[in-house]
Amino acid sequence: AYKTIEEDDLKFPLIYGEGKKARVMATIGVTRGLGDHDLKVHDSNIYIKPFLSSSPEVRVYDLLQYEHGPDDVLILATDGLWDVLLNEEVAEAVTNFLPNCDPDDPHRYTLAAQDLVMRARGVLKDRGWRISNDRLGSGDDISVYVIPLVHGNKQS
Repeated sequence: AYKTIEEDDLKFPLIYGEGKKARVMATIGVTRGLGDHDLKVHDSNIYIKPFLSSSPEVRVYDLLQYEHGPDDVLILATDGLWDVLLNEEVAEAVTNFLPNCDPDDPHRYTLAAQDLVMRARGVLKDRGWRISNDRLGSGDDISVYVIPLVHGNKQS
């Protein structure tokens, strides 16, 4: 780190705002700051870099360890989805959507992804884009992949 952060440096909340508007020390979005080594908090000598990590969280899932059905999927999406929908909301949406599709339809996963995009964007109302419970919809780019895990089953 360029500077050892002391308690007096932390008067302002580290993360200010929420969703797409969240900023590290009210200066920069976390995803924008991974390479900006010289960025300082506005009107200060505090470098932001010590508050960011470019080390991703990685989890390994052994596909061959489990038998998967046609409704077992992995959701890969950009922050445009995750900023406005909780993991549980996404899981519930996909869990409710896929059984209503023909299991032999190769487009069912694309349709599920489109459904998630529409849920995250919401509907245009007089106060902007809104999702369930009148929460703000995503104003960010939204890309979603619904990846079936059934193809990872062991071949007999």
